Amino acid sequence: MNLHPDRLDAHLDKPLASIYVLHGNEPLTVSEAGDALRAAARRQGFDEREILISGQGFGWDALFEATGNLSLFGSRKLIDLRIPNGKPGKDGGDALKRLADTAEPTATDVITLISLPELDWAARKTAWFAALSQKGVAIECNAPPREQLPRWIAGRLAAQQQSAPAEALAFIADHVEGNLLAAHQEITKLALLHPPGEIGIDAVREAVLDVARYDIDTLRMAVLEGDAGRCTRLLEGLAGEGTAAPLLLWMLANEIRTLARLQAAQAEGQPLSAAFKAERVFDDRRRSALQRALQRLAPGKVRAALAHAARIDRIIKGIANGEVWDEFLLLCLRLCPAR
Repeated sequence: MNLHPDRLDAHLDKPLASIYVLHGNEPLTVSEAGDALRAAARRQGFDEREILISGQGFGWDALFEATGNLSLFGSRKLIDLRIPNGKPGKDGGDALKRLADTAEPTATDVITLISLPELDWAARKTAWFAALSQKGVAIECNAPPREQLPRWIAGRLAAQQQSAPAEALAFIADHVEGNLLAAHQEITKLALLHPPGEIGIDAVREAVLDVARYDIDTLRMAVLEGDAGRCTRLLEGLAGEGTAAPLLLWMLANEIRTLARLQAAQAEGQPLSAAFKAERVFDDRRRSALQRALQRLAPGKVRAALAHAARIDRIIKGIANGEVWDEFLLLCLRLCPAR
């Protein structure tokens, strides 16, 4: 069956199906739908999870080994199968059709979650996709049309107990130019800067345009470029101007997570150009800076930076000790080359 993303929350309150297929042109909504399905599976007792990634050298027998290999300590399992290029090949197509043919309508011991990119007309007509869609639940996660974007933004604001007038919603939509990830980031920024309730057009415009003399985005580029001296000067300026610490942490953590996802994509054998597209990184200067950062930083350093960002979050919330601006400096220097 085909399920519209808007109906996913209601669907997840019921017993889950044994197969889910996520595909579409919007990585943000594909990712969020996957997160929601994984969380629902955990709530319903599928406490084991195994990730399989189709790529060069992948053996499709692993899919059936995973579905049949249940732990003695956790008898229900989620198989998280990812096909980054959307093309399983003949062996993969046969395996997926076989999986669909033997699937039960409602999951008992195993759920298989299959994540795909946007599929072209030919892929939608394949026997394996038709079988998966018929026996499982297929969810197409596309970006809303441009004219519906203000309504989408309003829904996201409502989820964080905020609202904005139509003029403000249109302003955000015009600013992000259809980029849902950028819209999501702006909406998250508003949650960090403003309490629940209505946010006026002036407040939205100020938050979105970010007119501070020491621009947070400039600090982001300095971190990616590994310029320790510039990072130090910018942090001093941001602290002096009273920049909101949660907003700065959001920016730094978001960039570190982007680096981590790009490194994971490289480890899976994906071309960097495809990974940039999935992360919605289109600006040439930022691409170049991220490439240099990827060459400079080992995965272990990026993981350590994420853990450091989590510590800063605890300090901001008052559940850990430390001086937040000193920690910001240490975090930035961690991502710069040693002198």
